[in-house]
Amino acid sequence: MTSAIDTLLADAAMPVSDARTFDVAAALRRLAADARQTAPTPEITRSTQAGQRLSVISRWVLNEPDAAVRMSHIAEDPEHSALASDEQLDVDGALVFACLLNLTGHPESAQFWWQLAAGAGSRAAMYCLHLHHLKLGEAREARHWYHQLMESTSESAPPDATFIEGLELFARYIRTSGHGATALTGQLESEVDRLATTRTGTGGIVRRPDRRLVDQLHEFADRS
Repeated sequence: MTSAIDTLLADAAMPVSDARTFDVAAALRRLAADARQTAPTPEITRSTQAGQRLSVISRWVLNEPDAAVRMSHIAEDPEHSALASDEQLDVDGALVFACLLNLTGHPESAQFWWQLAAGAGSRAAMYCLHLHHLKLGEAREARHWYHQLMESTSESAPPDATFIEGLELFARYIRTSGHGATALTGQLESEVDRLATTRTGTGGIVRRPDRRLVDQLHEFADRS
């Protein structure tokens, strides 16, 4: 019996390379090659960073004290179920709604509402669109919105490169430190999903928020 066990153990033993024949340099080259293959490409890194910054900025917009009030300005009125014209659009309300849609997993609808706000002159929405397209790897569209941001004809002066860099550094700080922006509640996410399921526009775009969603955002603000 002992002889049989010794034979099984000998067969199961891992072979050990002779240290004199082990090529350390070749092994290091193989490890370096493997590292290059598994490291993210610059495009993936840029996309990931843009998505992180967009999430931080979206959370920051929703944590503003008057976010719910702003969004209430575009909430559906029982007597007026649709926006009659761009002039009736509350720009800040559209920005808040877009950021909420972005954080709750409705990027196409978020893009639609950011575009409405950007078309009405919101530089914040333009910057969100810039990050949104960078996240998707759509470099041409991202450049377009960055150009719009810098060349906007609104009354305030356009932000310079230093301002943009500072904003991105701030977003990075908020993301890494976890300060300054409360995460969404499950109730708020559920209300957005309800709205997306029951009231969608052409192409599945989420239509205007309703009073239930506004009320839930008010409750979220009270907890923040």
